[in-house]
Amino acid sequence: MKVIITEDYNEMSTVATQYLLGAMHGQYRRNISITAGSTPKGVYELLVPLVKNKEYFEQVHYYNFDEIPFKGEEDRYGVTMTNLDAMFFGPAAIKKENIHVLDWTNYEMQDQRIKEDGGLDFVLLGVGADGHFCGNLPNTTKFGDLTSRVDEDATPDMVDVLLNEVGGVEEKRPDFYVTMGPKSIMQIKQLVMIASGESKAEIVKKLVEGTVTEEVPATLLTTHPNITLIVDKEAASLL
Repeated sequence: MKVIITEDYNEMSTVATQYLLGAMHGQYRRNISITAGSTPKGVYELLVPLVKNKEYFEQVHYYNFDEIPFKGEEDRYGVTMTNLDAMFFGPAAIKKENIHVLDWTNYEMQDQRIKEDGGLDFVLLGVGADGHFCGNLPNTTKFGDLTSRVDEDATPDMVDVLLNEVGGVEEKRPDFYVTMGPKSIMQIKQLVMIASGESKAEIVKKLVEGTVTEEVPATLLTTHPNITLIVDKEAASLL
């Protein structure tokens, strides 16, 4: 695992953007999966003007790697795609035919669909303070799982997790979500994970210096042959 320690959040975002742009360039189709959440906002702010209306990026196809439905609103995007559309797909004017949505209606075919599309070339990931990546929270999926459905009874705090994801509105809280599993992510050709701030210092230390355990799901990714961890100084403060 390559570890890059940057001066601050802005530099972390810049370096991650450079990696992402590098993965997007190519003569043939490029399949990219990107993350929602707060950490990559700086990446998308930098990326949007670089890709908007650029014909030389028309070969890039995008995939979300997890999704949480809004209960009672299953005919619209879920949490992940709503955020990605607001932060990147919309502002960058990405064509609908280049966006391949994972949701609760097609998750069982996700891995086969990606295989038929030629596999994923690159994924930009965040990491939770608890060591989760995508929707692979501790005590939910197993290392050998492909794309899976995770129900609210998976762990004692799952109800609170789902409620938080839909903005604390109880009426919109679903009782499940779907996610690409650890085995699915490990099949991607290149992984880039980003982390920022003191709240991520403990998990960054575990990733760099700890052991691989299902109790800290993201530790599995450190065994990938092409993974880069990009962090700012605060996130690296315990190394």
